[in-house]
Amino acid sequence: MRLRRGPVAHAWRSLLHRLPKVDLHRHLEGSLRLSTLMEIARRHQIQFGLDIGAAELEPLIRFTVSEPADFHRFLSRFQLLRLFYTSEEAIRRMAYEAVVDAALDHVRYLELRFNPAALAQSQGFRLEEVIEWVLEGVEQAQREFEIQTRLILTIVRGENPEIAWRIARLAIAYRPQGVVALDLAGDELRKSAKELIPVFQWAREQGLFLTIHAGEVGPPANIRHALLVMGAHRIGHGIQAIHDFYVLRLLHERNIPLEICPTSNLQTGAVGNFRYHPLPDLYRLGLKVTLNTDDPSISDTTLTDEYLFAMAGMGLHWKDLLRILENAVEAAFLSPEERQLLTRRLRQEIQAIERSWRLEGG
Repeated sequence: MRLRRGPVAHAWRSLLHRLPKVDLHRHLEGSLRLSTLMEIARRHQIQFGLDIGAAELEPLIRFTVSEPADFHRFLSRFQLLRLFYTSEEAIRRMAYEAVVDAALDHVRYLELRFNPAALAQSQGFRLEEVIEWVLEGVEQAQREFEIQTRLILTIVRGENPEIAWRIARLAIAYRPQGVVALDLAGDELRKSAKELIPVFQWAREQGLFLTIHAGEVGPPANIRHALLVMGAHRIGHGIQAIHDFYVLRLLHERNIPLEICPTSNLQTGAVGNFRYHPLPDLYRLGLKVTLNTDDPSISDTTLTDEYLFAMAGMGLHWKDLLRILENAVEAAFLSPEERQLLTRRLRQEIQAIERSWRLEGG
């Protein structure tokens, strides 16, 4: 995107890259390296119906600038990506690389979500197996890099309730290993979550956090349903709230965080341009907005890019971005003690960056 280029963007990008960041909404399935996908395709002889190399595979995985923005076209990437969950080694490696790539972008705290059913179905793996493989990959990355990671298990709209219940129970079982929440994702335009309501209500009663995709391309009523019926602690995207005063008031009164992902919002057609993105208005209305990547590999973005787009494309300032970062820390699914430690760490790093910036004449 053009916002990534130019002298002003270059100067700010360097600073924003150094900024210690928090990403609360990142899908493992949308965070896979193209080079790794090509290696897996060759090793496991994945067939696409034609002989393709990296140049041909990239537009099948990544959303291109010339491609028409479309919610269902965006979701279709995940069906192709399911072909790559071929082995224990592949899944463990994908999890490891997703966390490493976040750490290299100076993400200090990451909540990585994934759908165990999607990872398991390709080769008939057990749900427990794929969760443990993801945990192993994440733990290795945390040992080697300066990043704290928690996991969120995703259930998609329209999922078989029996599988949904299994995922919810496994989220509880693996809580000691770092699973903190349950997520509802998928097609909010065409598929109902009605049969999944008891699953999410039960999970909340068990002390699990809930985050629900709602109001990205769907109506604000989806946000209201996520809060009042399903009991969401956070809303994935939620940008259509700007069109409903009642929902805005509900979000404000309950101090519900919004996990906003600007680049994917453009690619799904939720908004037409960064200039028209509601994030600045939601922020100025006092809602707890956060900046996130969603699917870095599909969207060809980083969290640094998202912060740059908020500044160069939406008119936010440095102090605004720092407040949005504070929102993310406050919204993280952490204990009070863990949140306090993360806050202290980020403040120390930000103070050092600002001192260095002033010395450099910034």
